[in-house]
Amino acid sequence: MKTIFSGLVQGLMKKRVAATILGILLLVGIVFFLTRKRPQPQESPTVLIETASLEDVELYGEFVGRIRAQQFVEVRARVEGYLEEMLFAEGTYVNKNQVLFVINQDQYRAKADKARAQLKKEQAQALKAERDLERIRPLYEQNAASQLDLDNAIAAYESAVATVSMSEADLAQADLELGYTVVRSPLAGHISERNVDLGTLVGPGGKSLLATIVKSDTVLVDFSMTALDYLNSKERNINIGQQDATRSWQPNITITLADNSVYPYKGFVNFADPKVDPQTGTFSVRAEMPNPNHILLPGQFTKVKLLLDVREGAVVVPQKSVTIEKGGAYVYVMRRDSTVENRFIELGPEFGNKTVVERGLAAGEYIVTEGQHKLAPGVKVKVVEPAEVPNEETE
Repeated sequence: MKTIFSGLVQGLMKKRVAATILGILLLVGIVFFLTRKRPQPQESPTVLIETASLEDVELYGEFVGRIRAQQFVEVRARVEGYLEEMLFAEGTYVNKNQVLFVINQDQYRAKADKARAQLKKEQAQALKAERDLERIRPLYEQNAASQLDLDNAIAAYESAVATVSMSEADLAQADLELGYTVVRSPLAGHISERNVDLGTLVGPGGKSLLATIVKSDTVLVDFSMTALDYLNSKERNINIGQQDATRSWQPNITITLADNSVYPYKGFVNFADPKVDPQTGTFSVRAEMPNPNHILLPGQFTKVKLLLDVREGAVVVPQKSVTIEKGGAYVYVMRRDSTVENRFIELGPEFGNKTVVERGLAAGEYIVTEGQHKLAPGVKVKVVEPAEVPNEETE
């Protein structure tokens, strides 16, 4: 009996302990459930967007150019003599046909006077021969003079006429040489310093170069382009150095001066060498540029920026919106429901901080410009700055 009672007590004690433990576990579970952190709803990534736009894109190439004068003329002495006068200020502007130098004229004036006197003598002899012929001819017709007399008179006259022609040529040559003693400017421009001093023997037997004249109201800019540039221009149906009336624009250049300022005038390309230099792989190009204030100096090097093409109505996006990977380039495009897709595109030329899109994107579509690293296809985004979203998705 005692044993049975003791077993019942132990059984009750075990049930009470188990109930207590179960109560404690239940209480802990309730407390944990009530105090646990509930998951917060995930916020949409914030992005900045811009619209793919249509623009007329100007494509440029940069080259190293050299300035040269449109005309560069050497003033030389064409006759020999001692330099007597210099009638200009060095480095100044001279006009066309302005007298610059005078060479001693004495011997050339004497030679011209002698040739003139000789001409008068020959003219007098020709006149006498003509009169003799006029007298002989009627006598011959009357048989009062022989055929020999007539032939001699005709020969004497023709010889005198030829001698007059020779004397006239000698006089013209003498006057020409006398005129060469006065050296005039062949064109209008700026003249250099003189190369000879007064009293120096100049001309064929002495120094012939007296000075140089530079016409620099308009200058030429020479630069070189590569064969690849030529091929690219051909792909765009552009002939460098040739004007095309069908285009709304013409190849022009702007240049940067030594102080990094941009020259205010533009030049137009008017020549391209039809052959490539095999040693350098380049061909020469020339542009003509106004220089009214003579800021550009012949021989000066400069940076040349050449307008190569104008892409009218091109789809343009900011460069920062483009992601380039091994598979290609893509941008994130925002749909009507604010979700994004990664759209693979074909890139064109870059200009400034923008890029031309050849294929894969239409004007007016919204593209993500900042926050792409947080995105994946299909993610819904939040635009930081308000933007007008199109009513229909652009295909």
